Amino acid sequence: MSEDGREARTAPDPGQATAQGLATTMYTERAGSYHRFVSAVGYPQGMRAVLRGFESLRSDLKVLDAGCGGGIATLALRDALEARKLRPGITHGFDLTPAMLERFRASLARRGISDVELLQADVLQIEGLPDAWKNYDLIVSSSMLEYVPRHRLPEALGGLRERLAADGVLLLFISRRNWMMEYLIQRWWTANLYDREQLAAAMQQAGFSRVRFRRFPVSCAHLAVWGHILEARP
Repeated sequence: MSEDGREARTAPDPGQATAQGLATTMYTERAGSYHRFVSAVGYPQGMRAVLRGFESLRSDLKVLDAGCGGGIATLALRDALEARKLRPGITHGFDLTPAMLERFRASLARRGISDVELLQADVLQIEGLPDAWKNYDLIVSSSMLEYVPRHRLPEALGGLRERLAADGVLLLFISRRNWMMEYLIQRWWTANLYDREQLAAAMQQAGFSRVRFRRFPVSCAHLAVWGHILEARP
């Protein structure tokens, strides 16, 4: 409270607002280009391959797709569950960009999927999600945390950790720092890039006690040039 008894308000972070605005504008104007780009490099197929081999998959998982975009991760997960004859459970997704959420809803409608709930939300204001959006068995985050201001990455990861069940797992796909990605991802998509040491440190700061770097399967090994896969547990 302030001295005059009024509730104090935290001033918005200008860096956060700028990053949010740039990401939202870019993915509104270039949503089609983004999906053509990831399709051309085989990213959806790579994610399906990773998830089909993911040991923690089982029926009725409660899942959060954090930064769901157009739905690549959720749809890949559905395909992996179907391939392993497992039942999907409760699935929620959020993203900052309404245009991407609309693409996701259109994809769900085409596939006749009606049990995925989507919201517009910001990972840095995750406390605004509904009360029921917690205790997840699996949180998947794909190509989203690159757009969080670099100094706030541990904060964003910590917010996701708090939404996990005690034995839940975060599966993170995030862009790798190298000269090729500096051109393709950092310049073209204005995203942050990370090396293993930076990600391990951010995970530790966020309170994850067990972190494992995974590999892309041989069928999509070229995607290792693009990014990291991390499996993290509280």
